[in-house]
Amino acid sequence: MLWAGRMRLGTFGILLMLVHASAACEFEPFPYSVTGIVCRMTKPAALLLNQETAQVIQAAFRNAKFPNITGERSMRLLGKVAYGLTNIQVNDLSIEQSEVELKENDAIYIAIKNVTAFFKGTLTYGYAGAWFLQLFHSVDFEIESSIDLQINIKLMCQKDQVAADASDCYLSFHKLILHLQGEKEPGWLKQLFTDFISFTLKLVLKSEVCNEINFLAQVLANFVHDLAANFVQDEDISVDISLASVPLIKANYLESHHKGLVLYKNYSDVFSDSVFSPLLLTESRMLYFWLSEHILNSLASAAFLDKRLMLTIKGEKLQALFEMEDTDAQRKAVQMIFQGASYNDSMAKVWSLAQPQISLQPEGTVVKSLVAVEVSIFPLGEEPLMVLYMEKEIMVTIQAAYAEKKLILHPLDSRIEFKVFKCTADPSGNDPSIRNFLQTMISVVGIPEVISRIEPALTSLMNSKGLHLFEIRNPEIITRKGYVIVQLDFSFPNHLLLDFLEKRL
Repeated sequence: MLWAGRMRLGTFGILLMLVHASAACEFEPFPYSVTGIVCRMTKPAALLLNQETAQVIQAAFRNAKFPNITGERSMRLLGKVAYGLTNIQVNDLSIEQSEVELKENDAIYIAIKNVTAFFKGTLTYGYAGAWFLQLFHSVDFEIESSIDLQINIKLMCQKDQVAADASDCYLSFHKLILHLQGEKEPGWLKQLFTDFISFTLKLVLKSEVCNEINFLAQVLANFVHDLAANFVQDEDISVDISLASVPLIKANYLESHHKGLVLYKNYSDVFSDSVFSPLLLTESRMLYFWLSEHILNSLASAAFLDKRLMLTIKGEKLQALFEMEDTDAQRKAVQMIFQGASYNDSMAKVWSLAQPQISLQPEGTVVKSLVAVEVSIFPLGEEPLMVLYMEKEIMVTIQAAYAEKKLILHPLDSRIEFKVFKCTADPSGNDPSIRNFLQTMISVVGIPEVISRIEPALTSLMNSKGLHLFEIRNPEIITRKGYVIVQLDFSFPNHLLLDFLEKRL
């Protein structure tokens, strides 16, 4: 029965991935209580996790150890009979049916029906007769049981993360039969241990099962919280996923609200408005994430402060940019800029001069940034020579998608405005041909090249956090004015939880 409880607690642990709360927490006042992230997990996800985690938890706890059971009883003629059940182990286990129900504004109800468990171990007994003749015997035994388990799990909050109260736990025994090895022992012995030890065993099993469920619930809650916290952290940049308010338990979904404040060294992130409404999310998909525009802006600011918004382009990549088309204007511009130097002896540096501004709109994510570009050549035996420097304000609309375990960023329309333009070949700036060529080059291949660098970098970052381990189905990234919604269906990677349990338990 211990295994059955733990199997269904696997479900509970996964459901707690982004549900951190209860009335026991004291939430900070405005503006810190404003929601930046919302997660909604619907009942289909709970049902799926209930099925997926069962086999994993069952395998993890087949070798669980139960406490020894000892006792004694007085019998006529035989005197006191002492007994002990040791080395109790699960020999076989099967589950016929399990159910998960979300009780609105109350608890997560887990019902496991018709759990058939076979325990094995050693029965040692001894008794002193009327003439004080002490006799001790040992015999292997097997216990056949059929049990139902019901758990009501309430959510509590400790130190801004979830704690689970699974003390509301009930076991119902339909059958508990003791089989002695070979059935060769005296009939009175089997009758004694069947009637008396079975009662004691029921009490021990109930206590152990519910204690283990409470323990496992918290272990899994901590495990999943750590997974989520690690996913939104990279070196010095992280997102505070502490609760912003009490979570909702509805009949068809769980919903939790999180602060979503970006943390970076001494950078302080504060915002005072939130456009979230429960009506923005539906119940047709398994998992929903709602993110405020402010979070993306803050992450971009932290990346800028951490000097991550810069790249270098050289060699074949540089050649591909400047030779996007074979025209007289292109050849003239390249000759003037590079002054005959090869692409292998040249390099372009691109970096952001100020914190980018991000705006979420129905057509996509609008990124506005002041960017500098510097092109240098490296004459043999001489110091590097800067041949081109420009600052430009770029505004580009990007649509995002996720497919085949990769992030896909597709740039739509863009706008470029030169702020500073210095070219060695045109110091007066009177020749418009170079600027016109660069304007076209940046729009057609420059921006896509930068985005093509961002795609694998973000994909690699997410995969380093384990996202590729999940089977994500039909994900959608939907942008609206001021927020973005990510909605998806998924399968849970059994080995992830199994590996954790093997290390921790």
